[in-house]
Amino acid sequence: MAKDRIEEPPDLTKKFKHLELGKFSEFLFKYQAVDEKGRYLHWNEFKWRVSPNDDPEKAWYAVKFNRSLMLKELSLYDKKRQPFKFCIPDSLQSKLYQIVKLAGSNVGAIANTKAGSHIQNNFLVSSLLMEEAISSAQLEGANTTRRIAKEMLESDRAPMNEDERMIVNNYLLMKEANRRCQEPLSTDLILDFHRIATAGTTKNHVVPGEFRKDNDAYIADGLEGNIVHQPPESKDIPDRMQNLCEFANSSHDREDSPVFIEPAVKAVILHFMIGYDHPFADGNGRTARALFYWFLLKNSYQLFEYIPISKLLKNSPTQYGAAYLRTETDENDLTYFLYHQVDVIIKAIGEFTDYLERRAAGYYEVLTWLEHAQINAVLNFVQREIIRKAVKSPGRIFTAKEIRHDFDVSENTARSYLNQLADLKLLLVSKEGRTMQYIAPANLRERIK
Repeated sequence: MAKDRIEEPPDLTKKFKHLELGKFSEFLFKYQAVDEKGRYLHWNEFKWRVSPNDDPEKAWYAVKFNRSLMLKELSLYDKKRQPFKFCIPDSLQSKLYQIVKLAGSNVGAIANTKAGSHIQNNFLVSSLLMEEAISSAQLEGANTTRRIAKEMLESDRAPMNEDERMIVNNYLLMKEANRRCQEPLSTDLILDFHRIATAGTTKNHVVPGEFRKDNDAYIADGLEGNIVHQPPESKDIPDRMQNLCEFANSSHDREDSPVFIEPAVKAVILHFMIGYDHPFADGNGRTARALFYWFLLKNSYQLFEYIPISKLLKNSPTQYGAAYLRTETDENDLTYFLYHQVDVIIKAIGEFTDYLERRAAGYYEVLTWLEHAQINAVLNFVQREIIRKAVKSPGRIFTAKEIRHDFDVSENTARSYLNQLADLKLLLVSKEGRTMQYIAPANLRERIK
């Protein structure tokens, strides 16, 4: 078997059933739930890292014993009615702490600048929703460039093909997840998310807002086309979705909760279960990611309104699929998937923070060279951002629809901002059909007084 193939761990229960604990204690201390680097290794990786003189199976049995002391069972089951389980080793807890520490913050606090609140209120929501919408569609196979996709969303152009339709749907889906984040999870809400995600698409003969009616769905390994996951039967999907809703709506973060689950962990579990159950003919990934965002926003993790996850998943689809397989092949241990998703989230937060710092730096750069200009007093944040972009890209064309999307203002407000800049001779005005275009002049710096 290839070293990178996910191999099912050996069942050692009978083999070591009568092993004396005293003779086994050395292994128990040596082989903990995680290795010395804090990694929660699957048998596939673990067996290659055992000390040369140790029996790999005996070492794995020690690992499994130590993990069994930490694992918590969930009220969620696989298709054989075996429960899913998870644990939170210290190395995972430290990662979750990083997420919790940042997730409830606002953008201004992270940026630590007065620009942060302006950027948050006027720019980030729409811009990063577009980023997530585009990446999520590309993750599902949409073949459209980011430039064309962004232009379509900014200009409200109708999609010209199914790939573009997926992007528009995802953009609307993310807005809907935010709008309905105070609702309890219900089968109707899941179906509504799916209806928005797949409206106007035909892949796999999907019916928007309906569960699949057949048992033809399967997941292949992508290498040789071997089936690696067969979802539960279609007749079981309504009950499984109802069970998932009950799990989502139960309180797991109180002191008296029978099983404590942090909201970030629970959001990842919701994501996993939609992928595992595969309740739709198509659009499962988009629906799963919408539920992930919905649950985090529901639990006041407001930063996730701005953090696109799909771009990172798109860049590492093999690791994403492997995280599912590690869970399914090792007795439904969700901890593998948790580690993978938490790493993705932390990386996404890091990229977002870097992006925010760049935006804040650009904002202050504009403030610096506008500081002594007479017109500075009459310009607002949006207009300064337009000027920053215009100086950077002479000849760039701005439209009211673009400004409306980028800064979450009405089209009339956007047009008034652009017209004011044109009146100040900071933008040139042209007309393309019925659309007014505002063009950045080559000598904009010299025009500012």
